[in-house]
Amino acid sequence: MPVSLLPQLHLAGHQRLLVAYSGGLDSSVLLQQLVLLRRQLPDLQLRAIHVHHGLSPFADRWADSCRQQCLQWQVPLEVVKVQVNSRQMGVEAAARAARYDAFKQHIQPGECLVTAQHQNDQCETLLLALKRGSGPAGLAAMPQHASLAGHVHLRPLLSHTREQLETWAADHQLSWIEDESNQDQRYDRNFLRQAVLPLLTARWPHFSQAVSRSAALCGEQEQLLDELLAESLSHLVTADGALTFPPLAEMSDARRSALLRRWVAGQGGLMPSRDALQRLWQEVACSREDAAPRLVLGRFEVRRFRDRLYWLVLGNAVRDDVIDWPSPWEPLTLPDGLGQLLTGTEGLAVRTPEEGEKVTVRFQAPGQFHIPGRAGSRSLKKLWQEWDIPPWQRGRTPLIFYGEHFVAAAGVRVTREGEPLSDKVWKIHWKK
Repeated sequence: MPVSLLPQLHLAGHQRLLVAYSGGLDSSVLLQQLVLLRRQLPDLQLRAIHVHHGLSPFADRWADSCRQQCLQWQVPLEVVKVQVNSRQMGVEAAARAARYDAFKQHIQPGECLVTAQHQNDQCETLLLALKRGSGPAGLAAMPQHASLAGHVHLRPLLSHTREQLETWAADHQLSWIEDESNQDQRYDRNFLRQAVLPLLTARWPHFSQAVSRSAALCGEQEQLLDELLAESLSHLVTADGALTFPPLAEMSDARRSALLRRWVAGQGGLMPSRDALQRLWQEVACSREDAAPRLVLGRFEVRRFRDRLYWLVLGNAVRDDVIDWPSPWEPLTLPDGLGQLLTGTEGLAVRTPEEGEKVTVRFQAPGQFHIPGRAGSRSLKKLWQEWDIPPWQRGRTPLIFYGEHFVAAAGVRVTREGEPLSDKVWKIHWKK
């Protein structure tokens, strides 16, 4: 595999590359290829990222090895430690999700992500998709060009076999990390790699190449569907990413499912199974109007409000949290990624707290409350309904208290107790 092949492998003029570098065979070959290519293309800028999953007792040693190799090759390296949460998915899927979250967080403007998947990986991915009963989108496996959080994602080794990479590594005397978990056949991908694919390749030597062609053909069909359905989807998706679903009821099952899949993909979700799509439609979209349905899909959930479906990241409960906001009321960081509260020149106008009034932020407010300009009192539950606040936001909207008096729901409304009646006015901005 000569260096001259790399420019043909869909680098396609990209000159700022973030290389996913595990230290294993595949990524070591990829990174060295790019280092050699940099000698020919001085404008090529390389940066590497090593994701430290913490799953192996040797993980620290691997990170040190990657640092040493990158120092030798003069490639800046960023080592990122992540937490792998396998409660809602298998270890393999959870590690991959954590890895790609790290890529999204650390890729810089103008960079493109480069990963080292090869033809054998493509074959394994398609077989796993067959095992799951995936449709054409799943069988398309891994494209050579993809997108990641607004960046280009390239897989320049996808047309090369692992054997070719091993030959390159031997010829150039490369050393690499061997992850002991790769021998564990309890993991599906390892089982395919060690027990299944050798048999298939022994019978049909070009099996992986044929599988790659099938994946590419499925990818072409999905791209065509993307183009044909793009206009319809754009009319259904709102500015905040919600999906207006009533028009889907008039469509065929096939068209509706295709649009739902593309909406989920557009929200950053993994391709849902056929069963998951049916549940999304029947249990969420088609549930009775007064219900608050939800469907959990991995680390996300789909909720319905009015005539729209919303794709949401699963959050932790904050209902019982009480947060002090002491004078001089500097920016207050809220729990569970809910953002910050700031005082300044923009936001909801609230009376300034009196001397000695303690300011706290909470997420529930029992009792009855008066709203300026309205007769009578109402519970917060009734107020949320009147203000058209979706159910999942009601327990995650910061409520500002002076002492034990509920004075405002950040970003929504003030109560009579928080109404500014003089020139002593605060403006509270909820920065999400």
